[in-house]
Amino acid sequence: MEKDKGLIGNEKIVNNIKKLKADMTDENLAILLTTLRKRALDGGQFVVAVDANGGDNLALKTANMNGKKWFISYTDFDEELKGNLDVMSGFLADMDKTFDMALMDDSIAGIILNPYGESFALNKQLISVIKGL
Repeated sequence: MEKDKGLIGNEKIVNNIKKLKADMTDENLAILLTTLRKRALDGGQFVVAVDANGGDNLALKTANMNGKKWFISYTDFDEELKGNLDVMSGFLADMDKTFDMALMDDSIAGIILNPYGESFALNKQLISVIKGL
């Protein structure tokens, strides 16, 4: 099956998450953040699921972690399917816009990538680094 254009290259993100988890160094963190920045600048996308919030309003799916609300994003559709069997479909969203939404929403602590696979939590400080702020 052919990958969506915006997801091509996201395997680098997953590989760098694995590398960081195997060897938690500042260098490996910098490599991961640089990869995310490059993917965002190149028009990279995440797969996001949405909740209807009990009505007509759609919002990015969130998870609670340590008492805080986090956006959930996936590097590809296979990652989304690992734990969200109740979700019928996901939608592509620009990484850069997803980062912006997380930074602007005071109720959100950050973004959790691939919560059911090679996961990594990007708090607002890390997102700001990715964005060059």
